[in-house]
Amino acid sequence: MSTTDAVTFWDGVYAARPAPDAPRPNVRLVETVTGLPPGDALDLGCGSGGDALWLARRGWRVTAVDISGVAAERLAGHARTHGLGDLVDAVRHDLRGSFPEGRFDLVSAHYLHTPFDLDRASVLRGAAHALRPGGRLLVVDHGSTAPWSWDQDPDARHPAPQEVAADLALDPATWRVERAEAPRRTATGPGGRTAEVVDHVLLVRRAD
Repeated sequence: MSTTDAVTFWDGVYAARPAPDAPRPNVRLVETVTGLPPGDALDLGCGSGGDALWLARRGWRVTAVDISGVAAERLAGHARTHGLGDLVDAVRHDLRGSFPEGRFDLVSAHYLHTPFDLDRASVLRGAAHALRPGGRLLVVDHGSTAPWSWDQDPDARHPAPQEVAADLALDPATWRVERAEAPRRTATGPGGRTAEVVDHVLLVRRAD
């Protein structure tokens, strides 16, 4: 499918969702980053922007990218409204064709799933190589399907964090897996609906 199809799809997904006044950060980001010194962060697939805003409030300089211009524009507006415009650069970017420039202390990829062609392993490998020494790559995937998810494929497969790490084929002398787990949590969806879901969490650190 074409880039136009992907952009149209994801713009439609975000346009159909009410823009949250205060988008929430992902739980796995908060538990991973709390206590780390702020630096430069890259948010791949920023969505509603809760992660980028949370990081910026703690002094991180965030490059936030999404294939959806609707998502990127909403995040840019939130950042300006909350006085974080100088710390958040929200841009539309198609990871299938290019990768954001720069070096980062943190790259966060939360739920980077799509029904369109995307060489995720290549994207995440590029993210690992974009880390500064000591930097971290946090990849959080769905380990189960929430009832409100756009993807209700009953045959959907959720690769384990160890499989994702193996696909990246990173040199263990330079990148070390610090976490590869599948914790459960109670998630809240549209309209306040709740459900127990599984996250697949992979945390990789580049050697100092």
